[in-house]
Parts: sequence; structure tokens; C-alpha cells
Amino acid sequence: MNKNNKKWFAVFVLPVLFVFIVVVLIPIIMGVLYSFTSWNGIEEKSQFIGLANYVEIIKNDKFFFDAFMFTAMFAIVSVITINVIGFLLAILVTKGLKISNFLRGIFFLPNLIGGLILGFIWQFIFTKGFDFIGANLKIDFLRGWLSDTVTGFWGLVILMSWQMAGYMMIIYISALQNIPEDVIEAAKIDGASGGQILRKIIIPLVSPAFTVGIFLTLSNSFKLYDQNLSLTAGGPFNSTQMLAMNIYDTAFKFNNFGLAQAKAIIFLIIVASITLTQMYFNKRREVEM
Repeated sequence: MNKNNKKWFAVFVLPVLFVFIVVVLIPIIMGVLYSFTSWNGIEEKSQFIGLANYVEIIKNDKFFFDAFMFTAMFAIVSVITINVIGFLLAILVTKGLKISNFLRGIFFLPNLIGGLILGFIWQFIFTKGFDFIGANLKIDFLRGWLSDTVTGFWGLVILMSWQMAGYMMIIYISALQNIPEDVIEAAKIDGASGGQILRKIIIPLVSPAFTVGIFLTLSNSFKLYDQNLSLTAGGPFNSTQMLAMNIYDTAFKFNNFGLAQAKAIIFLIIVASITLTQMYFNKRREVEM
């Protein structure tokens, strides 16, 4: 690079680098430091206590591990449902239907609605709509949908899938449209059925999009907070409380910012490990055209 190019490089990179350092890097470093302290978020000074917060989480914080297990199960189920539904919707709207563009807009629309609003919408559906149907059709399973841990879990899965499936659809549409038509035509001429084309050609060639889709849904599922707050608020008895809500409550309800920050660090390590491992193994299975 000549001197002029280096100057332009600095002009474009330095502002972004400054924002990254101030908004991301410095808060992470401060968060790690605060995780070794006892601080209520109000007093000016914090007390250094070493690894006591981490020991407390491992030995005594049952609610944190319950929230982790619930979040992990939710993430596994959500990743499967969101990506399967998104992929099927992408196949549907790339079939050349006259209303394909209309369907794309309808399927993507939930992603434009805020998580809190979506939570309140589905809370009304589950508590009022389901209860009305259950009462009139004598189906007890539909009554008190959010007052039970199991149905509350599936309520969160339904909400998350409805919100994100349209977003995943856009990613899979892009991947499907990049598959050469002559490859599909050659397979049809050779007598391959629709199912064989899907399993042997389409899915392997779309695997890079699956890597991206699984990464996005996995990270978003672990970090879910606003939908959890507005739909179940962690109830009943914290049985549907997810990790993000557990950390938030520790900080702002119980004013234990040091312990909350230690939980956040553990949360960061867990999510980073899972997502990076998933990306590594998915990348190894990708097929290039």
C-alpha cells in the first residue's frame, strides 16, 4: 500500500476501531474485573473478593444451573425448529408461485416486530385464545398454557420460531438461488426423485447457509431475554427463567453486580465455546460448488 492508500485506510478504520474499543473491548475488560468484586451498583467503591463469586455460583446457585439447563434445552429445540421451518419456507417461496413475493413479506414480517411486543401478543393468544378454545371444546391441555413449565417451554419455542423463521428463510433463499439449475436438471434427467435431489444435491450445497443459520439461532436462543420477560417472566416459580433473565435479576433485583458479572463471564464462555465448536464442525462438512 502506498502512503495515500494508508491514509484512506486509517480514515475508514480508525473511527470503527475507536468505537469497538470504547463500546466492546473496554466494557469486557471492566466486566471481568468487576466479576472479582463485591459491588451493589450504588456505592462508589467495590470490594475485591477474588474468586468468591465464581465459587458461590458453582457451589450454591441452584437457580443459575436450572436456568442454564432450561436455556440449553430451549436452544437445542429452537435451533432445530427455526432452521427446519425457515428452510421449508425458502423452498416454498422459490417454487415460482405467483404469490411468492407476497409470501416472503408475510413470513418475514414477525421479525420486524420487537421481542417485547411479540411476547405480549403471544401471551394474549396463549392465555385468552387457547383458554377460550379449551373451555369450549373441553380440551384441558389448552387451558392455563403459561402456568405450567412444559407448556411454558413450548410457548417460548413457538414464539421464537414464529419470529425468526422468516429471517432464516431469507438466508436459505439466497443459498437456494445460488444452486446452478443445470445441476438440478442433470439429476432429473438421470432419474433422481425429488427427495433424492433434496438430500443429495440441495442440502449439501446449502450447507454453508446452515452453518450461518445455526450460528445465528443458537446465539440468539441463548441470549433471549425480552421474549422471556414478556411471555412468562420466568414463571411459574422461575421454572422458565433463562440465563439472561437470571443474570439481569441478580444485578438489578438483588443489587449484586459482582455476582451478576461473574455469571455473565461464565455465560460468555459457554456461548462462545458452543457456537465456535458448532461452526468448526459445520464448516468441515460444507460442500463447495
